[in-house]
Amino acid sequence: MEASPLVLFFVGVVAVSVLIYVILDGADLGVGILFGTTRDEHERDQMIAAIAPFWDGNETWLIVVGTVLFAAFPAVYAVFLSAFYLPVVLLLVGLIFRGVAFEFRGRSDRLRPLWDRGFWLGSTAVAFVQGAAVGAMIQGIPVVNGQYSGGAFAWLAPFPVLCGIGLVIGYALLGASWLVLKSEDGLRERAYRLIPWLAGAMVVVLAVATGATLVVAERVASHLAGRSWGLVLPLVGVVAVLGIVLGARRRRDGMPFAMAALFFLMAFLTLAVLFWPYMIPYALTITDTAAPEPSLDFLFWGTVVILPVIFAYTIAVYWIFRGKLQRGYR
Repeated sequence: MEASPLVLFFVGVVAVSVLIYVILDGADLGVGILFGTTRDEHERDQMIAAIAPFWDGNETWLIVVGTVLFAAFPAVYAVFLSAFYLPVVLLLVGLIFRGVAFEFRGRSDRLRPLWDRGFWLGSTAVAFVQGAAVGAMIQGIPVVNGQYSGGAFAWLAPFPVLCGIGLVIGYALLGASWLVLKSEDGLRERAYRLIPWLAGAMVVVLAVATGATLVVAERVASHLAGRSWGLVLPLVGVVAVLGIVLGARRRRDGMPFAMAALFFLMAFLTLAVLFWPYMIPYALTITDTAAPEPSLDFLFWGTVVILPVIFAYTIAVYWIFRGKLQRGYR
């Protein structure tokens, strides 16, 4: 059955919200991951200050994704939570602990080591479970009669774990690129030195994951065979990685983050090519999982009111706090 305009509209809302979340919150999660690689208190304070105005607003887009899936694609919500119940719990715990640590570390010198460790661990855990969920979706989610039929720990198979590690590295690369964009002096130079190593590690993990994908997910090969034009997307992604390294070598502060965002865009579009028209690969399509048209029509009017407000807030915050980190930035 062909998807209606309303169904396609909400697919677009989910897709755009996920992409914005991955790039924006991925950057501050990446800063949190890199937070654990230094014991210099001044650098840690600068890292916190570099994301302080943005991090909580970035997570709004994750709420948008969850809300739209619940209302517009209830079958996706049901299957996804059944398949990833433990990762979702870990995600929420990581986000909560990360937020608490972010606020409390500056209010207790005695407990600061605990909150610093919590900020790093929370950021890393959130990145890992997101990557593992993507890996499990690429591998395929078993569904019988519209219900998840796999085990509670299927997401901990080798391939999803590899994807989880890959996303941790990818977010760290985004975070390093963000620090280059926002910071100065020693932290900026340290981030520049990290970028080539993180880019190289990401390329290695991606190469292994690409080969493994063709083994664990037979449908991927058949989709690629029928959509060979989609191979342009990962090629652009490779060029973006080269652009990240080139920008770091030439000390062009804006180039690494722009190229990292382009890389994630290409990766996202590549997944879209592989998954379409499935919302739950490779079992339930967008039409299988969509809510009834009257429900979508009701939800549409709320979405067209709320979504522009979130866009406006996001743009305003990034505009107000544009430029380099300065004293008193927080």
